[in-house]
Amino acid sequence: MQASDGAALVEAASDGELWNLPFTVVPSAETVERYLQIALEGQAAGTVMPFVIQSLESHRVLGTTRFWKIDRQNRKLEIGHTWLSASWQRTFVNTEAKFLMLSYAFEKLHCVRVQFTTDEINEKSRRAILRLGAKEEGVVRHERIMPDGRKRNSVRFSIIDDEWPQVREALKERLNSSLRRE
Repeated sequence: MQASDGAALVEAASDGELWNLPFTVVPSAETVERYLQIALEGQAAGTVMPFVIQSLESHRVLGTTRFWKIDRQNRKLEIGHTWLSASWQRTFVNTEAKFLMLSYAFEKLHCVRVQFTTDEINEKSRRAILRLGAKEEGVVRHERIMPDGRKRNSVRFSIIDDEWPQVREALKERLNSSLRRE
């Protein structure tokens, strides 16, 4: 992710007007500058690695995701702040992005734990995280305050290093299966 990605992110988010979702923070034209600033400040501090998700064919931005809460000493991090344009949800894109990120986290950064957190009211996200092979750990009550002031309860999931080989193979099979259908 770069500061120059603002217009492309807003365009991607406009497919579904994702900035209106009550359970996540997606940038609009009015908020994209601050959204990028927070991500890039975290990157400079070494606690965040933000990415745009692009189509390989068209190079069009489809959404974004990031590593954050990076804890190198304890070899753990969180994958989050993920959103995709409405027309790209429930396609191979999220699975492929998460496969690449999980591979990097476990095989290059040697993480022992990768976690995911989502709003308890975000059923689509909860199902998607479970489809990746993560295990649900529980609810963190009043984990954050949403932009509208709502106290959000979050559901925490994780994949640990001992589980990664099996999760990796299942994700490879899912990706091969979805690519064969196209």
